[in-house]
Parts: sequence; structure tokens; C-alpha cells
Amino acid sequence: MRLPPFQRYTRCMQLLGALLSGMLIGAAILNTLHIAKFQHMYNVNRGLQEQLEQYEQDIRNLNYYKSQHTVIKSIKLRIENGSANEQMRARLDELTESELIKRVKEHLSIFLGKSIYDIDSDARLARNLLKSMVYRDVYGKDYTIELKTVLLVDNVLQIWMTVKSYARPPS
Repeated sequence: MRLPPFQRYTRCMQLLGALLSGMLIGAAILNTLHIAKFQHMYNVNRGLQEQLEQYEQDIRNLNYYKSQHTVIKSIKLRIENGSANEQMRARLDELTESELIKRVKEHLSIFLGKSIYDIDSDARLARNLLKSMVYRDVYGKDYTIELKTVLLVDNVLQIWMTVKSYARPPS
């Protein structure tokens, strides 16, 4: 039995190898793009679901307190865009930001339904809340939150806060 000379087919074999490696590399890149797009869509969807939950909670609170005109009906939280904090905010993704806002709202929910004229009765509590608070294990990281500005307008308690990464002290 005689073997054909492979010198004739070396160019075809090289082209076939290049074609197969290109197909593998292209499939890997396409899969990476698909995963990144799906991850972005998941993050947006989760953020929208959290916004929807928040809006539903606001609607329930507003309906509950609609006959009372001198109480705090809702709380709006914003993360401040200070120059020193701008880099940290850029590193926060939408999920982390919404989870932090959700946790802070849980702590501040005691002010809902309080009279706007008797808010000074909880001055000690407010002072403790205005100190820097540490929120642990927010998607695997710890954050320090400082409430910077608190404003009460039209029965809405508006709060601006700064977020920083928390470095655990060595133990």
C-alpha cells in the first residue's frame, strides 16, 4: 500500500487549521459577548424590579397617610456626587447602589408617619443615624454610609449620603 505525498496538501492543511482555530476563537468571543449582554440585561432587570418594589411601597405609604397632612409620607435617598466620592460612585454598580439604598431606607423607615413638627423628639436617634454606618456583606463587600444632608419638603424626607468602601480593621 502506498501513501500519498503530503507535500501537496500542506497548504490546504494550514488553511484548514487556520479556519478551525478562527472558528473556535470566534465562538469564544461570541459567547463572551452573549454572556456580557445577558449579565447587563439581568442587572437592569433586577434594578427595575427593585424600583418597582420601591414605588409600590411608596404608593402604599402615600395611600395610608393621605388623610394626614403633617406627617412624613416618604423617604427619598440619593448618593452624593462629590468630587472625592465620584470615583467610588463610578465603581458602584446599579445592584449595589439599590441594595444600599434599600438597607438605609429600612433603617430610616421609623420616620415614616412621624409628625413633621415632632421630629425633634427623635433627635438622639437621628444623631446616631447621621454618624457613619457600616453595612456589611453587600454583594461581598462592606460599605460605610454617611448621611450628609437631610431636607424635609412637602412631607418627603430627602437625604443625600456618601458611600465609601469599608476596610475592616485587622483582628
